[in-house]
Amino acid sequence: MKQAKGMKISAVIITFNEADRLPDALTSLQGVADEIVVVDSNSTDRTPEIARQARVQFFQNRFEDYGQQKNFAMQKASHDWILNLDADERVSPELKKAILALKEKGTPADANAFAIKRKTFYLGRWIRHSGWYPDRKIRLFKKNSASWQGRIHERLLLTGPVVPLAGAILHYTYRDISDQIRRLNRYSIFLAEEIIRQNKKFLYPRLLILPPVTFLRHYLWRLGFLDGFPGFVIATVSSWGTAMKYFKAIAGKRAAKTGCGS
Repeated sequence: MKQAKGMKISAVIITFNEADRLPDALTSLQGVADEIVVVDSNSTDRTPEIARQARVQFFQNRFEDYGQQKNFAMQKASHDWILNLDADERVSPELKKAILALKEKGTPADANAFAIKRKTFYLGRWIRHSGWYPDRKIRLFKKNSASWQGRIHERLLLTGPVVPLAGAILHYTYRDISDQIRRLNRYSIFLAEEIIRQNKKFLYPRLLILPPVTFLRHYLWRLGFLDGFPGFVIATVSSWGTAMKYFKAIAGKRAAKTGCGS
């Protein structure tokens, strides 16, 4: 198979109050990215200062949803290949080696994207099960073949073949349990609004059935028990997050009917 050489990569990161994590993400991109684009949604900490000091391409953009923000960032990139990284993620040494090999030897001529495993560090250990691993993500792709969609848990819409790539993205997720609950609470608002927008039925049965099913899926079916205490916490908090989105969807629909939501 012919190889397409001359690969130039724009690494793209979106941020909001990531001063404690952005420096390590930028460091992990050294030697891999030909350009780094950071799009910030008006952080109130030192994130903008850190980005500017790192001499990246820095932009501010009002946050609407994750898909929109990532599309905005992608359009600011100069190169054909995009490496999407979150501020709480790092390029592992093995992944860096694999990307450098692509840049040296060339990419398969028919490859439009690469799927990369993501390994998450949570409560002091690397998670190997619980539905969190291998968690393959398409993060290296041709700009003109892709777009992001989704308010939350955004997904990449892609045309063309996807090829696996060695190595992993290292994901240093929630800072602590409180951070996890805060984020899930915020996400549940978006998800509840989506449930209402789609006019889903049987919300009360879903509220009763889906939280315990979520727990069982993470803890038993996806072998979360092999992750020890963190696996139990993942299953429990995921179940709570499922309950929250249905609680809020039910409350939102009731408020709309009574006129209290206006």
